[in-house]
Amino acid sequence: MNKPVLVIMAAGMGSRYGGLKQMDPIDPEGHFIMDYSIYDAREAGFEKVIFIIKKELEKDFKERIVSRVSRFMDTECVFQRIDDLPEGFAVPEGRVKPWGTGHALYACREVVDGPFVAINADDYYGKQAFRDLYRHLSSTDGSVPARFAMSGYHLENTVTENGHVARGICSVSPEGFLTDIVERTRIEVRPEGIAYSEDDGATWNLFPENVMVSMNMWGFTRAFLDEAVRTFPLFLEKALVSNPLKGEFFIPSIVDSMLAEGKATVQVLPTPDKWFGVTYAADKENVVAAIARMKADGLYPGQF
Repeated sequence: MNKPVLVIMAAGMGSRYGGLKQMDPIDPEGHFIMDYSIYDAREAGFEKVIFIIKKELEKDFKERIVSRVSRFMDTECVFQRIDDLPEGFAVPEGRVKPWGTGHALYACREVVDGPFVAINADDYYGKQAFRDLYRHLSSTDGSVPARFAMSGYHLENTVTENGHVARGICSVSPEGFLTDIVERTRIEVRPEGIAYSEDDGATWNLFPENVMVSMNMWGFTRAFLDEAVRTFPLFLEKALVSNPLKGEFFIPSIVDSMLAEGKATVQVLPTPDKWFGVTYAADKENVVAAIARMKADGLYPGQF
């Protein structure tokens, strides 16, 4: 069986940060958040990382990131291109927005032939999630139905005090399997607790305790990419009519269809770790402080 590989979705980095040259390191040594994910993945047993990037950022990305990572892991870059479409489809006039996270993984269809973990480039996930997913995937390749997994984070470990966030709220069966994900696009820390609004903040609904959320850290087998290849044309047939300029092909929609058709199960692997990310500019200070504390506690070396 193929060993699990790490896939990092980094094609959105240029638009978020104005190009890689403007990226802000999060420690004195110049590391980015993804460096810590790669460190944790390598520690868990991963030996190869595949970066999904924009073609126009290839030179900069390889100079600043791949050149370092390739010293201790196999690396490969694939490109998420807006014109990477199935035969018979074309980019609609005026479309500049990428086709979403599902399309990002679709870009890996020619280079990934076994189990893989998919993560965002600019999120910190913690060590436990990588260990759990690696262990799960090491025994699942080729199973029918496919045995996927997802790292489940406690909602309170993923919010910020600096504004509202969007999160995929998970329903989990008593046996620990994902049954549903509902996207809540406005979640805030309120005086009375963590709550969500469906009317732009006019009213608020408190979450119960122990809510589990998805932070887009998935463990998949090749079956996911096969399904992405099968369903992307179906998505395009609808999106090019209903929302040609902004419609997106998302990972959870592919997972949902596989669950509904009995093609896959998703084991939710709860992690106690705190997620970190820079949703707002003010979040960077918290991320820098958290990384410094973990280094002081011996979880990471100064340079790696």
